[in-house]
Amino acid sequence: MAFTEHNENGLIYMSSSVIAVKHAFTTRYGGVSEGIFSSLNLGSNRGDDPEAVRENYRRVCALMGAGIDDAAVTRQVHGTAVRIVTEEDRHVCLSHVPYEADGIVTAVRGMPLMCFTADCVPALLCDGEAGVIAAVHCGWRSSVGDILKNAVEAMESLGAARGRICCALGPAIGRCCFETDDDVPQAVARYLGGETGGLFVRRADGKTLVDLRAANKRRLTQLGLREENVDLSGECTVCSHDKYWSHRYTKGRRGSQAAAIVLPER
Repeated sequence: MAFTEHNENGLIYMSSSVIAVKHAFTTRYGGVSEGIFSSLNLGSNRGDDPEAVRENYRRVCALMGAGIDDAAVTRQVHGTAVRIVTEEDRHVCLSHVPYEADGIVTAVRGMPLMCFTADCVPALLCDGEAGVIAAVHCGWRSSVGDILKNAVEAMESLGAARGRICCALGPAIGRCCFETDDDVPQAVARYLGGETGGLFVRRADGKTLVDLRAANKRRLTQLGLREENVDLSGECTVCSHDKYWSHRYTKGRRGSQAAAIVLPER
């Protein structure tokens, strides 16, 4: 298992060896946005020039082999809803998304799925044999609400099998920088049924450092995914704020990156 950096026409992105279909965890590099949004901002509600965001979307969709209005996207509310998306859910770029879902699942070929992050954990899942994929935004509230269980069950309803599902958990805030009060580790402990070894570092000031990405991997193995089928990025978005958008580092003045995945046409 490994994450690899790619450069396609100046667009810098990461991919994981466990995902057998085209996918990308984008970075800040390869777009046309300027100022604090420089350069590949995919957040349409952050205050960036809409035409720049549109061109950034076009570039990522082209990387996925699709047109600018061909992808299905999340509408993130830090909840646990997972939506099975169909042809009717193809999103016209920059238009209103008519549903709320932090995770989306499909068996439609040639329709990229995208979720968006700037410290939260992006999860891309795939059962290549069944032809089912998912993109899930795993903030800590969504995570402890068991959004990954909802995603796996939605994939199963389309024919996926837990023993075949592979998942890549992309660049996100690391344990080194995710400083929390007691509510987060307590919620993670409940989420994992107490299986929290190695996830927390308690500091003398009463704060706890939490490894949310590793917590989500642990949950996936509890759900029946094979450990060798779950890959974790080792990059922290806060530490690598020059490469990735980080809400915490910028105090909210930032763009968004995407995690995108697409099933090939037959």
